[in-house]
Amino acid sequence: MTALLDVRGLQVSFAGQAVVRDLDFTLEAGQTLALVGESGCGKSSTAMALMRLLPKHAEVKGQLLFEGRELLGLSDKHMSQLRGDALSMIFQEPMTSLNPLQSIGQQVAETLVLHRGMTHQAALAEALTLLDRVKLPEAHKRLLDYPHQLSGGQRQRVMIAAAIACKPRLLIADEPTTALDVTLQAQILALLDELRAELGMGLLLITHDLGVVGQWADHVVVMHGGRKVEQASTERLFAAHPQPPLHPYAAGLLQASMHDGGKGHYRDNRLSEIRVREDAQGQVLFQGFTPEPVQLLPIGRQPLLQVRDLKVHYSAPHGQRVEAVRGVSFEVRGGQTVGLVGESGCGKSSLSRAIMRLVDSVGGQIVLDGEDITALHGRALKPFRRRVQMVFQDPYASLNPRQTVATLLDTALRIHAVGDRRERQQRAARMLDAVGLPSSALARYPHEFSGGQRQRIGIARALLLEPQLLICDEPVSALDVSVQAQILNLLVELKAQFNLAYFFISHDLAVVRYFADQVLVMNAGRIVESGDHQQVWQHPQHPYTQSLIEAVPSCRPVASWQSLSRPAAVSAAQAL
Repeated sequence: MTALLDVRGLQVSFAGQAVVRDLDFTLEAGQTLALVGESGCGKSSTAMALMRLLPKHAEVKGQLLFEGRELLGLSDKHMSQLRGDALSMIFQEPMTSLNPLQSIGQQVAETLVLHRGMTHQAALAEALTLLDRVKLPEAHKRLLDYPHQLSGGQRQRVMIAAAIACKPRLLIADEPTTALDVTLQAQILALLDELRAELGMGLLLITHDLGVVGQWADHVVVMHGGRKVEQASTERLFAAHPQPPLHPYAAGLLQASMHDGGKGHYRDNRLSEIRVREDAQGQVLFQGFTPEPVQLLPIGRQPLLQVRDLKVHYSAPHGQRVEAVRGVSFEVRGGQTVGLVGESGCGKSSLSRAIMRLVDSVGGQIVLDGEDITALHGRALKPFRRRVQMVFQDPYASLNPRQTVATLLDTALRIHAVGDRRERQQRAARMLDAVGLPSSALARYPHEFSGGQRQRIGIARALLLEPQLLICDEPVSALDVSVQAQILNLLVELKAQFNLAYFFISHDLAVVRYFADQVLVMNAGRIVESGDHQQVWQHPQHPYTQSLIEAVPSCRPVASWQSLSRPAAVSAAQAL
């Protein structure tokens, strides 16, 4: 029987540089195959090669057989007829894939007009049915909305509606839930699985999240450096003792993953990392290792930061008012990590920016080490800025692309009149060393670094002024599994070295479970539950907290995978 998709010896090169090398795998109709690996491993290039969407200067070799038909040999005209019809794709970032000048109804209808020959009116009616099918809230009201008027999860649903409009036989989903909250992720993945079963289509799921793989995939292909290093059923990949043993890189990814439920707490356990190196013969070697424990000082008895009944409001069109933060109170003690979890739009970032005095509050108090800084403005805030610094979610957006690392770091020191030029240079070099970057990095620009390296630069800049409190706003949410482990290990080491307190914000509950001493759960601008890390995870009291924990994807060993994968995840998503 012919496989739905049969990839044989796929090679993709750009200017002679191979990004995909001799890749082979098959996908049957009705199955989900996960293509797993970290950024730069060749996952997205593989997907774009299948869709024939690579730039013309790309060199593609091998065979791409879809229902026995060779895709690479098709004319552009025949491929255009196939693309969006029998073969469709959901892209990673819907905001860059949807046309900002067209309503969402028009964009979903366009596929039906092109491939089904429908009239525009009939296609719009079918588009409404599709938007209802992907559970877009109040779809009849959203039909004429534009992409910027929708949330991230809603835009992703629109992308799915457009992708399934013609009932494709193969759907490629490229990181469809990377930036989504845990509950939205569960809903989107449950929806894709429901559509896979209903339409009998094959689903090629591209991801670096092993929790997603453990619950939603039938088979897994693990890639590194453009090559397939492991191919296995999901049961074997997540078995406690797989036979035969997994490739060292695949095993390393599993050990570094935050979703296996066994990482414990940062004060007791360090995260596993993966070391990749070449031997004398140029052979790539993989080695998993766990850093040595560090000696952490006990949490202080006195509060360093006190937030009392804080309120943040924004003006909205037509004279309306948005209450982003509604009477939030908590404290952070010296040397403590307080974790804040909640979905997008709950007020997490507004709260952090209010504490940093980047936005004004309309009520409440912010007290740092006994001093009320709520009413301070301008120059009066300068001493406070040195004591509280922030690490942002996207280091590429928060680092000036036109400045070298040396200039970025020197600017932070000059603003606060720290030392002469020589002293500032020495301090910058020492801080780069503390975050694991060579002094040669000072002469380079942000675009010359990987995502994890850019995050290290952001952390170095924040620590230059020797703050007491570091506010971390989603610092690892967009990072690969092993890079995420590296950054979290680094934050633990820096806590020990500088006796830092952290206010750590994330929508990833597995990360907060590992990294926080005290946990706050935020919903609709309010703290709905708080407690120490064990209490919140083991005995959640509020229904919202319970729903968040139920939606967390988890890598399961084979003994429990069948009973706790799709059925449990689907029911959890439907309950939200």
